[in-house]
Formats: sequence, structure tokens, C-alpha cells
Amino acid sequence: MIRRLLPGEMDALIALWLASTIDAHPFIAKSYWQESESIVRNVYIPQSRTWVYVEQEKIVGFISILDQRFIGALFVADTFSGKGIGSALIKHAQARFPELSLEVYQKNQRAVHFYHHQGFRIEESAWQEETRHPTWIMSWRADQTP
Repeated sequence: MIRRLLPGEMDALIALWLASTIDAHPFIAKSYWQESESIVRNVYIPQSRTWVYVEQEKIVGFISILDQRFIGALFVADTFSGKGIGSALIKHAQARFPELSLEVYQKNQRAVHFYHHQGFRIEESAWQEETRHPTWIMSWRADQTP
């Protein structure tokens, strides 16, 4: 079931984000993500529209949209990976916004392939100075979906 994040669920969401982002980015120091936790918790998530995927009363995935178009986070718990949860969350967002964009690390090929499969296309390359790794800017538009 997909629904909006409830106020008392921030700790569960952050725990999922931290474990998933560390797992998805082994090429970035774990300490970088740990140091970023307070910004995600106190700035980013409160400024975003966040939907969670709940299974057996537990958050197993989520998507956060900032400024009505930027996917800042899409994560699924490792034990639920490959079960269509990420696709369901993307489709949920695509039904609500006419265009979406995101930034994904080029080394995270699993994510790049996933977003391609969801209709996103690479628009440009960028450089993340903080992590010193290149990224792709990817976008999707409803009027360009076949």
C-alpha cells in the first residue's frame, strides 16, 4: 500500500534511507551518508512530498519529491528489492506530476538501468564535488512517454 508519510514515521524512514543509501553507494564513504542524516531528516524530507510503501505495517520503500518535480530519494529495503515496489512508487509519482527529474551516480548502474526502464532519459552529466563522483541528470515527461 502506498500512502503519505505520517509525522511519527520519520525515524523508520531515516533508518531505511541510511541503510539503503549506504548499500546502493559502496563507492562513497559510509561516513558521508551518516553525516548527511541530519540534513535529510530536518531539511530535505520536511520540504518534500513523501510517499511510503507499507507492507505488514512496516515502511519498506519510499519516494520523496521536491519542488513538484525532483526525485530526491527513492529507496526500497533490500529484502523487498525486485518485488515491484520501486516501480509502483515511480508510477505513483508519475501519475501526480507531468515531469520528473533526478540525479543518480553514474557508478550506480543498477539505479541507472531501473530509471531507464521507467522511461527516464539521461539529459546531462554532472559532478558532485562533495563526493567527488560523476552523476547523470535524468528526466521523464508524461508527454514524451510512448
